[in-house]
Amino acid sequence: MDFLLKHLKDKNANSVKIATLLSKPSRRVIELEVDYIGFKIDDKYVVGFGLDDNQNLRNLPYIGYYE
Repeated sequence: MDFLLKHLKDKNANSVKIATLLSKPSRRVIELEVDYIGFKIDDKYVVGFGLDDNQNLRNLPYIGYYE
């Protein structure tokens, strides 16, 4: 994401905003400012609603996590 932001700014984009449904701040290697966050979550493995575990559980109508 950091590379993409720099690239778009180099191309003179008027504005660039970052939106994410789920944010895991503890997993970030490079700190960046996220403009719109749905939910801040702990460092857990999440599945469902398009997020999968080896092609499984992606069709769940909700987001869940493993303990």
